[in-house]
Amino acid sequence: MILSPHSRDIAEYGSVLRRRWQVFLSCLVTGMIGGVVLLTETPVSYTSTAQVQVFPTGMQEQLNLITPRQREPLNLDTESQIAQSTVVASIAAQDLKYTDPEGLREMVGVDVPPNSAILSISFTTTDPGSAAKGAQAFADAYLRNRLSSATDALAADQKVIAAKLRQVNADLAKAAAAVPLQPPGSAARTVAAHRQTVLARQASTLTVKYDALKTVAITPGTVISPARPPVEPSAPSAPIYLGSGLFLGLLCGAGAAFARDRLDTRLRRPGDVERLTGLPMLAETAGRPETTISRELAAVAVTALGDGRHTLLLDDLGDEGHGRSMAEGLRTALAPVAPISVVTERGTGADAAMLLAPLGLATSADVAEAVRHLARQGVRVLGVVAVPPAPAAPVPGQAEQVT
Repeated sequence: MILSPHSRDIAEYGSVLRRRWQVFLSCLVTGMIGGVVLLTETPVSYTSTAQVQVFPTGMQEQLNLITPRQREPLNLDTESQIAQSTVVASIAAQDLKYTDPEGLREMVGVDVPPNSAILSISFTTTDPGSAAKGAQAFADAYLRNRLSSATDALAADQKVIAAKLRQVNADLAKAAAAVPLQPPGSAARTVAAHRQTVLARQASTLTVKYDALKTVAITPGTVISPARPPVEPSAPSAPIYLGSGLFLGLLCGAGAAFARDRLDTRLRRPGDVERLTGLPMLAETAGRPETTISRELAAVAVTALGDGRHTLLLDDLGDEGHGRSMAEGLRTALAPVAPISVVTERGTGADAAMLLAPLGLATSADVAEAVRHLARQGVRVLGVVAVPPAPAAPVPGQAEQVT
């Protein structure tokens, strides 16, 4: 079955992770351990929330354009910023007997549910009782500040209208006194009477406005959900910390596995030969009968070299004696089928070569160097034979242990 390009990519990624599973697993375990350590070392915190319904005060405020998606006239985004302001924090600090209002601001957060006139004021600290007190203190401080601001604005409007009304009444008194002084039926008397009428209307309008302001009842809002001590901590969150550790471990493990796979050119297993060198894998000698390997290599040599006399080089990249031992078996397998002589030394006029790469010792750079050297001599490389590394030589003078 021929795999699609995407399937081949996934298979290649999977093969890298399988080859470098130690690196991948170590990074994954490290990420999980890091998540557990952060989870245990992060201080526990509690969050309590008080909900405030905000009412229009009747004074001039920041308003929204009413749309099908925004039906509340008040700009709750502005109100949320006011609830977190230094002014409100100072009022809350007085209630909580806290000396650092700016420190309190770092513990409070305000959310606005969509299409609502609700402020959700949250307060986070290390104690559930303190969290509830802080959230309630900020909710009450916000309402008091809103009431105070609206009251000050109302008093200022009343003061302005009262000053205008006094000025208009004074002008009206002067105009009323000037009318009788003008000759009856004269134009001057008509103008004076008209001015008196206009000023009287202005005074009446200002009086109505002033009386209306005196009857304004300011309602800044109300706490609809008082803050209560939370039962469970809000942080740290085990799923977030452990999930983050798992994700970072997977990410770092995959990156480290691919980096190690790209930088490590050592031929550790037979599959690395074709992947790293681009040469065909002719045979693997570990755990297989020598006669079977000799017959396979003989078939490859006869097919590649064709008729006539040829010389085949077994080039041992590890210089560990594999070439000489395999040459005898290969000569025996080739004798009845083709006139191909087998040599183990370079520079003997070989037509083709098979590279013997000891797994775990040879690298792709060693193979590439051998291919370039043989190419300069006109020798064609048929492929690579994977051989096991030679056992370590015993240390001279080391006594054998007898059991």
